[in-house]
Amino acid sequence: MHMRNNLPKPLATAPFTLDSARASGVSANRLRRKDVVHVGRGLYRPSDWSFELEAAARALSAASPGAWISHVTAARLRCLLLPPWLADSTELHLSKPRSLPSARRKGILGHTVLTREDEIESVDGIRISTRSRTWLDLARRLSVSDLVCMGDQIIRVPRMEFEDRSLPFDTLDGLRTLVGRHPNLQGVVRARQALDLMRVGADSAPESLLRLAMADAGLPEPDLQLALRDGDPKSPTADLGYRHRRIAIQYDGGHHLVDAQALSDRRRDKAFESAGWTVLIVRKEDLADGFQRTTGKIKRTLRTAWLDHPCASGFADAG
Repeated sequence: MHMRNNLPKPLATAPFTLDSARASGVSANRLRRKDVVHVGRGLYRPSDWSFELEAAARALSAASPGAWISHVTAARLRCLLLPPWLADSTELHLSKPRSLPSARRKGILGHTVLTREDEIESVDGIRISTRSRTWLDLARRLSVSDLVCMGDQIIRVPRMEFEDRSLPFDTLDGLRTLVGRHPNLQGVVRARQALDLMRVGADSAPESLLRLAMADAGLPEPDLQLALRDGDPKSPTADLGYRHRRIAIQYDGGHHLVDAQALSDRRRDKAFESAGWTVLIVRKEDLADGFQRTTGKIKRTLRTAWLDHPCASGFADAG
């Protein structure tokens, strides 16, 4: 009885290179069978393989010496904030320096770019653009607000207890330096616009979008991660707010509906209220209208807080 010559397990479960097939003892004739698909030069996959981004990127990187994974693919692998229409993208982007021929593989979006070595890194065996360079590469495709959301994520100061790191991925000055290196890159004007709007302290895309909506509505720029007790690391904090008017603004997304989180949020809000602050809760449904109702509410609350200020009547009389 003839036994089927199965592919070695590593090759049967994910895309693979010609070199890895040879190293596993797989012949050229074996690669011509129907259970193997020739993706492009030096790159193959099992015919029944279900797409998985990391596996595809790993094989593409291995088969492309001198090139690196970039753009949307890099953003997804690095869990950078992308707009909903790109969040589940299966695009495969590969960048190469000008000294190498452009990428011409079926299903691969190739880019020939000018870059520096410190804008590329190797992560778990995959050669990939840094988070900061990925942000800049996407400036030609994303809106300014989307670039602000991603940029805020890159420059935010992490919480050691949750993320096992204490330093941001980059700083605002670091991103400015990067943009300054590439004055002719497509999208660089949009990147500069985004830099002027980015701030340290936003913990999520909705928080960044809320801040931008407040600016568009003519509201004063809020403080971010505003502590009830300034200087106390254990103090409850507000996502945004105005200390001088004792207004705390909290964006409560879907995870805040979990019982334990909801209880923690309520304790946090009670602490602010007990100290005489007004607490405004913003929810996912407010995001749907671009925070129009929310910004109106914030304006009214600021006006009321000003009228309640001990000096307000004196100002009014002086006018």
